[in-house]
Amino acid sequence: MKQRYTSVVDVHVVLWRNGLVLLAERANTGFADGWLNLPSGHLEEGESVVDGVIRETHEEIGVTVTATDLRFAHVLHHRGDSGAGRIGFFFEAEQWAGEPRNMEPTKCARLLWADPNALPPNTIPYQAAGIRNCHKRAPFDLHGWS
Repeated sequence: MKQRYTSVVDVHVVLWRNGLVLLAERANTGFADGWLNLPSGHLEEGESVVDGVIRETHEEIGVTVTATDLRFAHVLHHRGDSGAGRIGFFFEAEQWAGEPRNMEPTKCARLLWADPNALPPNTIPYQAAGIRNCHKRAPFDLHGWS
């Protein structure tokens, strides 16, 4: 009998300003340090994906988004090199309260705005795929399942 599939669920916020997307450079985490990613994180037990992305946005970049500020944009079913899967929910926002700032300087070297059509080469591929799919309004994709 096959085992029931379980997966990590990630939430990502794609903040748009003047056609650019906000990225953060990972540092001192032991995973993908020096690589760029969206403000994001794992869903916590008992938390909805909307509540999770609101929490992560505030924790990581100090801005407040509300459920009405967010627009569901994309779901990406990703499988990493180890074979482990994860499901990422991507939400977009073009308005929020506060100015993005690095709230986790021990885990983040800097924030930067990037062109979604020319993402820096050190953008984490899973998140780069999510950004590209949000930008082209594709609601679903697979990544790493070939």
